Amino acid sequence: MAKKKPQKSLDRWTKQKWRTASGKKSSKTGEVYAPAATIKKLKSTPSGRKKLAAANKKKRAATKKGKQYSSHGLHKGKKR
Repeated sequence: MAKKKPQKSLDRWTKQKWRTASGKKSSKTGEVYAPAATIKKLKSTPSGRKKLAAANKKKRAATKKGKQYSSHGLHKGKKR
């Protein structure tokens, strides 16, 4: 039986190596989790580093308020 589109998407998502920009635990640093390729791409340019810093700032603020999710803008197409 062929997999449906959501199942294929979940497979791709699961195979990605997700991490924080520093490589440390998000619970300790307050950083966002993202695929390693996305982090590498963002860290390679000044504008990308600014975007990553802004996302981390939003993540830390949301965590401080007791929220599990934050709308930091790094994950395309996700509305939370």
